[in-house]
Amino acid sequence: MAAGTKSGLPRDEGVIHHGAMKTIGLIGGMSWHSTLNYYRVINELVAERIGGHASAKVVLESLDFAEIRDCQVRGDWAGAGRLLAEAGQRCEQSGAEVVLICTNLMHRVADDVQAAIDVPLLHIADAVAERARASGWSRLGVLGARWVMEEDFYVGRLANAGLTVDVPGEADRADVDRIIFDELTLGRVDERSRATYTDIIKRLQDSGSEALVLACTEIELLIRPEDSPIPLLDSMRTHAEAAVATALGDQLPGPSLTPPKPPRSRAA
Repeated sequence: MAAGTKSGLPRDEGVIHHGAMKTIGLIGGMSWHSTLNYYRVINELVAERIGGHASAKVVLESLDFAEIRDCQVRGDWAGAGRLLAEAGQRCEQSGAEVVLICTNLMHRVADDVQAAIDVPLLHIADAVAERARASGWSRLGVLGARWVMEEDFYVGRLANAGLTVDVPGEADRADVDRIIFDELTLGRVDERSRATYTDIIKRLQDSGSEALVLACTEIELLIRPEDSPIPLLDSMRTHAEAAVATALGDQLPGPSLTPPKPPRSRAA
């Protein structure tokens, strides 16, 4: 453009631009279907909050889910932890000021990721617990991969936040897990599977669950509010909303943020 000329592009009159907006680092690709929704929801929320052409400052490290799935099947959580930790480091090196793991299950290695970075990790279970308390729910049903439903890294974290957690019986857990990995993470939605999940949710309701945590970020592809007899707590959206609140300075690092470590000395 020649000196002294003015651009004909429209300006966002009256829009406040948040120069202090934090950059969000996303460790995604597990699967890409849910990562797509993270990116969409985070940007929709920022645009809604700020207006104009505003969008989120995002760094995305999208992993090959086939590699992560192989680690899951073989029980190689140390290997999976290294892959996610390295992705977290790349997010930080690219300017991320807060990091999210865009999947419930891989929070099994959340401690490995936090140990590898100097910025806070926003834990999905903490965001879920905070939302449940704000909604007045003290007893939650949880549907997710079998590790999420059976191991302490997720349901134990919810329990430590003062919540009572219900998970399906053994046969139902097997069905939930099978549908996640044989269908949903491949982008497949089957009406028979929707009916199976609805029956399982009804049994959780009978056990006393006040609301249901969709503790796999792909379950929202299958279960809609009208499919559930109890309110749904969408972990992906809740996590994304917490990220935007943090990025825009709505909250200081607290229960939903794993505190960062003191900075490590770095080689020159």
